[in-house]
Amino acid sequence: MTNLVASTFATRRDAELVVERLVQTHGMEREAIQVAPEGEANTVGDRLSGGDVEGDIPSVDSPSDVPVAGRVKVVVSAETDDEEQAIRAAFVEFGAKDG
Repeated sequence: MTNLVASTFATRRDAELVVERLVQTHGMEREAIQVAPEGEANTVGDRLSGGDVEGDIPSVDSPSDVPVAGRVKVVVSAETDDEEQAIRAAFVEFGAKDG
């Protein structure tokens, strides 16, 4: 039985870290993981982080068109109870709001 597990994250970086944890540590298939804005508007999250923030190199400017319009949602298909537990643990590790 497949169970969908979903949560939202404050930044695109947090969402991407969850994906990497599930793929690299738990051997999940990327195709079983969806990442998208929580709402209809494109967004990097509810605050900037990672590559969306101005770098330490003076010649690298912060992007001016980065949409900060809401949280980033991650939905994962869990095939077993163990997978569901691993997903929920990864969500908590990277600051999931719910799920």
